[in-house]
Amino acid sequence: MKLIKKMLSNEKDTTRKASFLPIPSFGYSQETGLELGVGAIFSYYTDRKDTLTRSSNFSLNATYSTKKTYNVALKGDAWSPGNKYHFIGDVRFKRMPFNFYGIGNNTQKADEDKLIMNQIKVLFDAEQSFISHAYTGVSLGFENYKFTDQITGGIFSNSPGILDKDGGSVIYIGISQSYDTRNSNNYPSKGFFGRVTYQFAPRFFDSESFSGSQIKLDVRNFWPISKKIVLGVQGIYYTIQGSNKPFYLLQQMGNDQIMRGYYGGRYRDENLIASQLELRYRFMNRFGIVAFAGAGKVFNNDDVNLKRLKPNFGVGGRYFFDTAKGLSVRLDYGVGEKLASEKRQSGFYISLAEAF
Repeated sequence: MKLIKKMLSNEKDTTRKASFLPIPSFGYSQETGLELGVGAIFSYYTDRKDTLTRSSNFSLNATYSTKKTYNVALKGDAWSPGNKYHFIGDVRFKRMPFNFYGIGNNTQKADEDKLIMNQIKVLFDAEQSFISHAYTGVSLGFENYKFTDQITGGIFSNSPGILDKDGGSVIYIGISQSYDTRNSNNYPSKGFFGRVTYQFAPRFFDSESFSGSQIKLDVRNFWPISKKIVLGVQGIYYTIQGSNKPFYLLQQMGNDQIMRGYYGGRYRDENLIASQLELRYRFMNRFGIVAFAGAGKVFNNDDVNLKRLKPNFGVGGRYFFDTAKGLSVRLDYGVGEKLASEKRQSGFYISLAEAF
């Protein structure tokens, strides 16, 4: 009863103490179905007295889903005292059956092909602030993929333009530059965030492997409309350039963070551009609701234009399990476009942390 009372309390925690929360891990998306497992979240401040030092968060999750996906993920986001250094880590092992629809911005539901992906991903980022609010960083990453076509004879096996169908590996090094004036990295109510990354993948494994670069631009801004209402806006642009681009490294539209409502990977190509706005109303310290809308598309390097953007919109709810650090569980329902002879695209999500 004490735990339930604490979790529903509307009082703010001002102690800035470290928190460790072993919890049943759960989530839901249209790609994975219902995910259940075990997890733990460790959150702390490297300097409890400095109220400007951001919270550092580490999480470990092991889940299995109703669509026979298993996922083991260890993530870290650490800030040094005074926010001078910032470290990001992401290690995951994943097996995921998924639907493949081809490449481009106009794929059809009728071409749905069922595949199984096995993925290993390791990513480390280290950033340092040389001037106020600006961070310059380096990164190192490794990804390995293996694919199985469950039903041969479909678009996956019959399309000659789909490269590296069995899977492969890529290793890359990168640099990044960001500028961050947000008042919180978990639940910002004001400030700007912008980050551009450049990653280069040398032809490391064999003569047929991918060699090229990936550029990602992520820009966000937050405005306080009132004490309890915040407006957030985000825009992204991702591109991959080089030779022998495998289909699994192409940019994919749709997930629980941006373009909610679209099946992840329904549309994939060399470039992705998308934007969204979200109106957040935190009517209690523990609870909030949101409304969001956006637009985006994928396109290849020979057809660069902003025509035929796909829309999305939706609503969601929030429960803040750590009110001081702004850590939340969110439920979102997103809706996308309605194509001829298809149901309107939509998706329901249960996730940790804000979408952006």
